[in-house]
Amino acid sequence: MSERKTGVYLCSGCGIGEAVDMEKVAKVATAEYKAPHCVTHGVLCGDEGVAAIKGDLEAGTVNQVVVGACSPRVMADRFAFDNVVVLRANLREMVAWSHPAGDEDTLALAEDQIRMAMSQTTRVKMPEPFLEGEFSTRIMVVGGGFAGLSAAREAARAGHEVLLIERSDKLGGQALGWSKRMPHRPPYRDIADNDTAALAAAVQADRAISVRLGRTVAKTSGMPGKFVVELSDGVTETVGAIVLATGWRPYDPTKLGHLGYGASPDVVTNVQMEALLATGKVTRKSDGKAPKAVVFAQCAGSRDPDHLPYCSSVCCGTTLKQAIQLIEADPEVMAYVVYEEMRTPGTAEEFYRVAQEKGVIFVKGKVKSVGGDLKVTVADALLGEDTELEGVDMVVLATGMVPNSTMHDVAYENNEYAQVQVNDDIDHGSPIKVAGYKGEAPAAAAAQAKNCVPAGAPILNLQYRQGPHIPMLADGFNDSHYICFPYETRRTGIYACGPVRRPMDMGETAEDAAGAVMKAIQVVRSVAEGKAVHPRVGDLSFPRINLNACTKCKRCTVECPFGAIDENEKEYPEVNPTRCRRCGTCMGACPVRTISFDNYSVEMISQMIKAVKVPDEFSGKPRIAILACENDAYPAIDMAGLNRTNYSAHVRVVPVRCLGSVSLLNVSDALSAGYDGVILMGCKSGDDYQCHFVKGSAMAQERMSKVGETLKSMMLETERVAVMEISIAESHKIGTQIDQFVQVIEKIGFNPFKGF
Repeated sequence: MSERKTGVYLCSGCGIGEAVDMEKVAKVATAEYKAPHCVTHGVLCGDEGVAAIKGDLEAGTVNQVVVGACSPRVMADRFAFDNVVVLRANLREMVAWSHPAGDEDTLALAEDQIRMAMSQTTRVKMPEPFLEGEFSTRIMVVGGGFAGLSAAREAARAGHEVLLIERSDKLGGQALGWSKRMPHRPPYRDIADNDTAALAAAVQADRAISVRLGRTVAKTSGMPGKFVVELSDGVTETVGAIVLATGWRPYDPTKLGHLGYGASPDVVTNVQMEALLATGKVTRKSDGKAPKAVVFAQCAGSRDPDHLPYCSSVCCGTTLKQAIQLIEADPEVMAYVVYEEMRTPGTAEEFYRVAQEKGVIFVKGKVKSVGGDLKVTVADALLGEDTELEGVDMVVLATGMVPNSTMHDVAYENNEYAQVQVNDDIDHGSPIKVAGYKGEAPAAAAAQAKNCVPAGAPILNLQYRQGPHIPMLADGFNDSHYICFPYETRRTGIYACGPVRRPMDMGETAEDAAGAVMKAIQVVRSVAEGKAVHPRVGDLSFPRINLNACTKCKRCTVECPFGAIDENEKEYPEVNPTRCRRCGTCMGACPVRTISFDNYSVEMISQMIKAVKVPDEFSGKPRIAILACENDAYPAIDMAGLNRTNYSAHVRVVPVRCLGSVSLLNVSDALSAGYDGVILMGCKSGDDYQCHFVKGSAMAQERMSKVGETLKSMMLETERVAVMEISIAESHKIGTQIDQFVQVIEKIGFNPFKGF
């Protein structure tokens, strides 16, 4: 852009014109920022208003746009113009709808909203997307079980070539040997035939699917659209996206000695019972006789902190199916199900009713022990005491599902990937060493590695700076933001489905596979256009690093939540643009501020902060900067306005992509500019990864723990800076939290830097 010609378009609708003097708001743009073109419209988002903006752009009157109207979170499609920078000032939700109309503080807030938008006009440009080279649309599916077969079939039906990798010599996985499957079609009452073999045959017959049996993945490098995969046979393939469908294995029953496994041959697992049912005749191992009394012990190892802390969910339905099959084969069989809670949500409730109708006997309680003589001791929840079941011929343990997140058959003890070394003072920000990392890593990244790197050899063996594994969420399941992005892993372009993501039955697995394939298709199509995926869908920007100023500190490569930055042979950071999700964590991590985006930078944030008109100490009006995460905090503040929640007009909200993108410089700039306080408001952090960029809030907490040193050097109180975590569902708390912080600032007193 040779000359910036900024057009400012203000909307007086939705109560904005009644709340503030629009002429005074416009004067900020024209008098202070010398905007050559400023228009106020009654319904700017209407056809007439949008046409006016388009007309000015086509005439060459303006070539970038500032819109002062509703929140930037709404009407994005109406105010989007091809190859034009559009900046938004929130005059509706954060001014007119949340502050008293006609008040001088409300007007000051509206004017500052325009100042913050105008301050960006010289700092941003239209992003130039990464479009280098060829992009593959081929999808690789790893795992040839039911999940992998379903994924491969769906991808092929959607018109994509598929590469299916299976480590064994046949397709089908665990499900191939099942006798029947649970109901998965209306009316959800009838046990269904196992169609895994038919699905495997359809996959092998599909010309769009290339099946590689007896292979594993030796190495995976590159990025979405350009993944380079080396197979165990030495063949190298290029794919656009990867669907991980490596399935599950049953929990080791030898760890359940208290439930009789190993003490009697007639204590079997649900998997072993399925194999017996598949033969068409269930008999006892001890004497070959058909059992007449069978006890199904639920939660055998599941929901137990000493074994599997989670519910495997499928066990209840599997038990119902097996009990019904036994009774249908022999109506004289007594099938007892000992359960803590029978978990049959949704349509599975119909199947539960069928089991009751068939005569399955349900005992609420927990199996405490099973003797070698098959005497079953039950802590009966209804009677409130222990009872014994005698005359039992067979006990079936409902063992849980363990995800195949690593190459679990590799000896863990001698595996290099099993080692993660962390020093004792990790919480104090000390540098540490982590296996698979070069040099030292900051404490937050090391804690992340400690929690996420599993034992066992990696399935994909990623050639990433952050190590070869796909990080885990919990209990070995592949990482996922379970609220918003259920198929995602923390490696862009790699999507998990089926029981490697969470326990699920075959019906759920088929749906899950289709969902993962849709995400894979989304990413290969998006990266070919230079666009980001979730949560900043469509963003064309990516990190740009000035290597001349880079100190090789490695913070950007280590702290990136998505492994988007590697290091070259000279140990300089090297961005893989299509891995990047545009959170800006690398930008906030860089101590020399050498990382920026075309439309986002540390300097841009600081410029917005400094653009605000800060009153002097004699005004009696403090100023507080809120650096608000665009994913939860900013929407929550918007929703407070939508609900007409009033809060202090002394705050100025600066949207940031993620708290992880906030630099200490932004905080010190605010305080140096005379702000009396700073709030960093982000997503909830924690093990459930509610933070949309995984660790942004946690990293901000760690970085801000050092802000005390900055405050001390400036001779300011530590209470002037606060970190708040808020979910989008907590908008009703926003006003109170803001007002309480303002009260703290008023009690402390004004910032002595005002006026300097």
